[in-house]
Amino acid sequence: MSFSGELCGRVAIVTGGARGIGSAITDALVARGAEVHVFDLTDTNESAGTLHRVNIADADSVAKAVASLPAPPTMLVNNAGITRDRSLLKMSDDEWRSVIDVNLSGAFHMLRACAPGMVAAGCGSIVNITSINGMRGKFGQANYSSAKAGMIGLTKTAARELGPKGVTVNAVAPGMVMTEMARALPAEVLDRALQESALRKLAAPEDIAAAVVFLLSDMARMITGEVIRVDSGQYI
Repeated sequence: MSFSGELCGRVAIVTGGARGIGSAITDALVARGAEVHVFDLTDTNESAGTLHRVNIADADSVAKAVASLPAPPTMLVNNAGITRDRSLLKMSDDEWRSVIDVNLSGAFHMLRACAPGMVAAGCGSIVNITSINGMRGKFGQANYSSAKAGMIGLTKTAARELGPKGVTVNAVAPGMVMTEMARALPAEVLDRALQESALRKLAAPEDIAAAVVFLLSDMARMITGEVIRVDSGQYI
């Protein structure tokens, strides 16, 4: 039995896929022959995918956008996320709610809208981008860490519910990733992450994309409900 990482002819959605980690994921999928639709709120698309302006925090917008695609997707990457960092005692209701709405509820809206088509096809692969901070917590990120921890629970529940229908659901948990946004952080923040890492170097967006491509491909057909950390050993 041979397995392939190629994804020719398959239709994918990548949320937040217009830039950063999402753009790297989109480009990696396109390079392997997939038709990729990017759901994002930006007007600037740095990826090779087709951009659709969709607010994933709005369930109706998600349902309409998925229904409007030329063919139902059999691959979904829930990558979109925002941060509103502030210590727990100073965090506002809006800062809490907005991060939960996008990072966690958005993933639920996407999964609920895409899963029926996968079930009908008898196959599908879903990857949720969580974070090591959803596994260990992080000062100033009660909202973000809670949302990312929730994505892990969502991943495992969806894996149980959709597995009998031929759909795998997994998660990738990055640590610090050297995106343009990360490069703009204060040097001491990057140094701290570097010192945490066992490999003494930090991941690039392409490292996250490689894990995602693996989990979406038939090479991972017997893997579901898993969380793969791509963090240079920060968590350990």
